[in-house]
Amino acid sequence: MSDTAATSSDTLTADDLEFLGRPLLGFFSTATGPTPPQPRPVWFEATAEGTIQLFTGPDSVKVRRLDADPRASIVVATPVEERERWISVSGPAVVETDNEAARELAARLADRYWDLDDPTRAQDLAEILADDWVRIVIRPEKIRRLSF
Repeated sequence: MSDTAATSSDTLTADDLEFLGRPLLGFFSTATGPTPPQPRPVWFEATAEGTIQLFTGPDSVKVRRLDADPRASIVVATPVEERERWISVSGPAVVETDNEAARELAARLADRYWDLDDPTRAQDLAEILADDWVRIVIRPEKIRRLSF
């Protein structure tokens, strides 16, 4: 790997947004003081405003940790069969409690990640939409990327 392939900024580029628009999993982590981060795979959406958002349950560990310390990050990488590329976005995260907005996000992401013509997946989505959700929004302070 060449160091010249790695870059850093505080704003998502058009190329970043195109990459993040693919149905890739992100690995979300919260800052937890002396406890090592414990990344979790998540669906996510990069917005036109340059934020990253995901949904989770209102009583999740993610929410509890963000209540204690709002620092968070997400890392998104290409699948093994593709050339190496990853983006890491870190910054403060806010938990937005608008259940309807979180459900709309869940529906958009399900459409992106699943074939909703499959009756099983359509039922899975219906079950998701029947629950309560919150949105987590990361406002980037540091973006690191690497590709080669």
